[in-house]
Amino acid sequence: MTTGTRERAPFSAFATALGEPGFYRDVLDGLSEAVYLVDRRRTIQFWNRACEDLTGYSAAEVVGHRCFEDILRHVDEHGKPLCVGLCPLSHTMRDGTPRRTRVWLHHKRGHRVPVQVGVNPVRDREGRVIGAIETFRDDSSLAATQERVEALEQLAMVDPLTEIPNRRFLGHTLSGRLAELCRHGAPFIVAFADIDHFKQINDTHGHETGDAVLRMVATTLAANLRAADTVTRFGGDEFVLLLHYGQAEASDMVCERLRALVAASSLGRPDGPVTVTMSFGATPARAGDSVSSVLTRADTLLYASKRAGRNRITTALPDAAA
Repeated sequence: MTTGTRERAPFSAFATALGEPGFYRDVLDGLSEAVYLVDRRRTIQFWNRACEDLTGYSAAEVVGHRCFEDILRHVDEHGKPLCVGLCPLSHTMRDGTPRRTRVWLHHKRGHRVPVQVGVNPVRDREGRVIGAIETFRDDSSLAATQERVEALEQLAMVDPLTEIPNRRFLGHTLSGRLAELCRHGAPFIVAFADIDHFKQINDTHGHETGDAVLRMVATTLAANLRAADTVTRFGGDEFVLLLHYGQAEASDMVCERLRALVAASSLGRPDGPVTVTMSFGATPARAGDSVSSVLTRADTLLYASKRAGRNRITTALPDAAA
């Protein structure tokens, strides 16, 4: 995405120390990998076109701003902010050591995107560190999800608002997975999830914002699953996930990551960002389950999470049979 006039002047001033700033700028701008440069104060001096495509922010919107000023707002898989105290850019500028890590950046539309990040120091001709260059690439399963969505569009199995598979697709896929479980013992988890206090979002901010929140949540969920996993919109603010895991403990780990990343996402609005949380109920599918029985069990666990205070995961009721 590119909007407005691309900002170039600060990079020219910053890159003079490197020699031939125009050459470096053109090379970096033509890369397919997202690249941006910061100076010692972490002020963004250059933002290439791949950054615009991956983050939704144009160069004109970010160049001249410090990277932690409500732009990328990297978090780890638990939703913990990295921009203060844990920033790989800061550490690399401090010790001159290149770094590689996985983080979750904030997209302009609010959702979280997992990216592989590489950070290297930028030095002047005397060897002094004058900034850092960060590269990042999409590390989500969203591309695979989008390919699957395109194939399903002809079968009317895609939710038009969120662009993820719909309830009809869930019924078809879940029936097949249950049959595989009976024939071959292929285990999987069914997780029911919904957005906490979603009605308040609609009542306070209007249905247009509510729809944007649904898209933000759906994109965060879809981007952070493995290609073998599936998220569907069941209806309203409810989502059902089919997870390729055989143990409740493993489903806890997956659902907890998704819960944290949704909580760390935010939708920008003139009157302030809108944030939401989600509650989950997750259960292993069992031999002999029907589509209705496994969904009912997951739904019961979801409402146990609601009764326990929301923004949490429940995988077994206290009085449930082992």
